[in-house]
Amino acid sequence: MKNIIDNFNGPHDVNSMNVNELELFAAEIRQFLIDKVSKTGGHLASNLGVVELTLSLLKVFNMEKDKLIWDVGHQAYVYKILTGRKEQFDTLRCFGGLSGFLKREESKYDQFEAGHSSTSLSAGLGFALARDLKKENYEVISIIGDGALTGGMALEALNDIGYRKTKIVIVLNDNNMSIAENVGGISTYLSKLRVGPKYNKIKNDVNSTLMKIPTVGKGVADSIHRIKNGLKQIVVEKMFFEDIGIKYIGPIDGHNIREMTDVLSMVKNIDGPVLIHTITKKGKGYEFAEKNPNKFHGIGPFDCSSGKVTVSSKNSYSKAFGEEMVRLGEKHKNLVAITAAMPDGTGLNKFSKIYKNRFFDVGIAEQHAVTLAAGMASQGLKPVFAVYSTFLQRAYDQVLHDVCMQNLPVIFAIDRAGIVGEDGETHQGVFDLSYLSHMPNMTILAPKCIDELKTMLNWAVVQDYPIAIRYPRGGDNLNVSLSPLKNFKLGKWEVLYGEGNITLIATGKMVQVAVLVKEKLETMNIQASVINAWSIKPIDKSMIKEIVSKGKTIVTLEDNVIRGGFGSQVLEYVNTINDSCKVINLGFNDEFIPHGKVDLLFKVYELDVQGIVRKIISNLS
Repeated sequence: MKNIIDNFNGPHDVNSMNVNELELFAAEIRQFLIDKVSKTGGHLASNLGVVELTLSLLKVFNMEKDKLIWDVGHQAYVYKILTGRKEQFDTLRCFGGLSGFLKREESKYDQFEAGHSSTSLSAGLGFALARDLKKENYEVISIIGDGALTGGMALEALNDIGYRKTKIVIVLNDNNMSIAENVGGISTYLSKLRVGPKYNKIKNDVNSTLMKIPTVGKGVADSIHRIKNGLKQIVVEKMFFEDIGIKYIGPIDGHNIREMTDVLSMVKNIDGPVLIHTITKKGKGYEFAEKNPNKFHGIGPFDCSSGKVTVSSKNSYSKAFGEEMVRLGEKHKNLVAITAAMPDGTGLNKFSKIYKNRFFDVGIAEQHAVTLAAGMASQGLKPVFAVYSTFLQRAYDQVLHDVCMQNLPVIFAIDRAGIVGEDGETHQGVFDLSYLSHMPNMTILAPKCIDELKTMLNWAVVQDYPIAIRYPRGGDNLNVSLSPLKNFKLGKWEVLYGEGNITLIATGKMVQVAVLVKEKLETMNIQASVINAWSIKPIDKSMIKEIVSKGKTIVTLEDNVIRGGFGSQVLEYVNTINDSCKVINLGFNDEFIPHGKVDLLFKVYELDVQGIVRKIISNLS
């Protein structure tokens, strides 16, 4: 007997399956996911948790016209399998292959793209209002996780949805987990609903009994419906969703296909906004992912039988940052650490255990995290906000308005700066230099190696102004031995190699690349100087003046977009003192960088050693 998945062709096949077949299919999908993700890496635990939920949605709704809006999108692997991309799954997260997130250009079924959290409710309402204005007929279903409800944008959307009363179905996928354990009042509220569904049981039992009574049953039920708000306030402390105008149904078992399809079919006939609260288990069906959903949230290739990652973990910038924060915590009693639901990814897990009262995980709420840090700094604490470059974008105004404008000593530890690889456009950290460099009072630093990050962090914690330290994902992968700078004098760069006809001014991880470029150029009888621009803002104006005075060509190297980046600052200053000096800015173009392995992307965009040498030779000739 062939497996169902072998003969599966598209979403229409789900419609023809009965519940028993769907349950068998769910087991096959889980095994398919484990097999494929073990080879490519990816987001496994979240997808294992939404198998039955996704099948139920496709069973009830018509994917040829209805709009399914996923929050973040990294939990949409099952959806991709069911919407015609099963055969391409070997290419997941590979350059030119399937994205690990939804992509509108990839499939007509991908209605909206997102790699950041808390967006699906706002987008879904936008779809629903557009439908109403254009007098079209389709259902809009927004899926959002309980962790994403800690994001202010989701709460803003709920408020608007409740006010506008347009028809939209919200599926709250509650697995009591985001990337890390959920925190805050929303999580506590959902926990109460989860463990105490007293109200729902009473309501269902009373309605069921009354409807069995001939003639008078419906009238009495209608009367009770009019006083239900009072009942809710007695049995449930706060019916938050219904209080703001959204009908609440649940909690229900998100792994029970029969129950899910019944409820989803029912809500199609309800006018106005409805929220279905489903309870799911992250990592369901794979023992290792169930026991350690954090590890299997985003994981590299692994061994299916043991759950162990097949590539040994080396020393990384994140790990070094976390270790140094623990040491600094002992020395500086006013040091506090903040994360937005990423204690493991940013390396703060150990700090959170040793200094529990000085560690603050605010959930998926980067805007709040920044202004929280500002408030702490204003009262004499030394806050360090550890955050991925791509997620700090979400708090642009708070960095500018609440930190820089008041010149408060907040340290931004910007992890995953530059290319991150397989997560693609939504996660590449190639914009932070551009959006931070124009902020008054902001100082921006970048270490050339892991050990330099440690010394840089020690220097930063005793300064009294905003400082951003950006560093890449992973470790020092190039075979270049560099000694960390010990004495930091702001705006004074480090000369690694001098007296060349070309001056390579590189920042961060690109310093190691610059050393290899210098060595390659020497084989072509071209001598190059190499400068470590560890201070990105301010730049070293005196050194630039000296270089320009000697008539040398300047080549800047950065793993950021060129527009508004480090090289732009150098070029701008050179033009104020000598507009005849040749400056070559090398970085990423004004475009979004797709998913793929980091080394491959550097090669594609000609920022590897060979590509940089070619560009230099081309410009010189």
